[in-house]
Amino acid sequence: MSLVVIGTVAFDAIETPFGKTDKIVGGAATYASLAASYFYDKVKIVAVVGDDFHKEDIADFKNHGIGVEGLQIKEGEKSFFWAGKYHNDMNSRDTLITELNVLADFDPIIPDSYQDCEYLMLGNLTPQVQRTTIERLKNRPKLIVMDTMNFWMDIAMDDLKQTIKLVDVLTINDSEARQLSGEYSLVKAANKILQMGPKYLIIKKGEHGALLFHEDLVFSAPALPLAEVFDPTGAGDTFAGGFIGYMAKVGTVNFNNMKNAIIFGSALASFCVEKFGTEKIRNLSSEEVSARVQQFVGLSSFVIGQ
Repeated sequence: MSLVVIGTVAFDAIETPFGKTDKIVGGAATYASLAASYFYDKVKIVAVVGDDFHKEDIADFKNHGIGVEGLQIKEGEKSFFWAGKYHNDMNSRDTLITELNVLADFDPIIPDSYQDCEYLMLGNLTPQVQRTTIERLKNRPKLIVMDTMNFWMDIAMDDLKQTIKLVDVLTINDSEARQLSGEYSLVKAANKILQMGPKYLIIKKGEHGALLFHEDLVFSAPALPLAEVFDPTGAGDTFAGGFIGYMAKVGTVNFNNMKNAIIFGSALASFCVEKFGTEKIRNLSSEEVSARVQQFVGLSSFVIGQ
């Protein structure tokens, strides 16, 4: 059974206090699929690029065992391009350039070979495209994870809520949770959002970790303190990809497995921010990933003395 990731495959140009890049490969589907491939060997991607996307970039996906039959290549058109500059705190950034290009009229085509999809990762796209993807699958996947952002809350809230009804897990950051729910308390926000349809909610808090909510259960995951964060671009997508990749690996959907999945996703995201773009998460060893996971375990493992 396959794990299908839909989202952007794009070019980014990034500037942080540690340096800057020219155009490099980025996009939500890129980060998420690479991360998922460390835990599951049947990852397949749905996205669109222009003919400026290089064969060697597509080869990177194949080298990770990621299926690319659903990657549309539009001849004579350009790939989605985003340029941004991060502030010194690395938590805020300015968007310098956004060129939708092929993404402007993206119609997700689901190949027949993807119809065995059991795990679906909906990367940040228009709520309509996300919903269309679900509708084009002949059978409902065992687990649907959805990422979104404040932009869609600003311009397409009703459409967004219709799509949220259809998913199992929603992953957003703390400011987006407050905007979606109208509540400042994250516990109250979570209760409201869970009433919108998803069974589970993940609230990402950046350098302060993540929260998982399900019914009356709450899990708080730590973040790994890092001496240097070079580039936070794609960290949230890497987290989501690692999360669903681990869930596909264990094969059983429940709260305890999701707690573990958050740690594995967080471990992959902590690697992502150590280099620009996808550089660090392209060539990790299983030993590196295991050691990083153990670091996370050590952060919050303790015994109460007598």
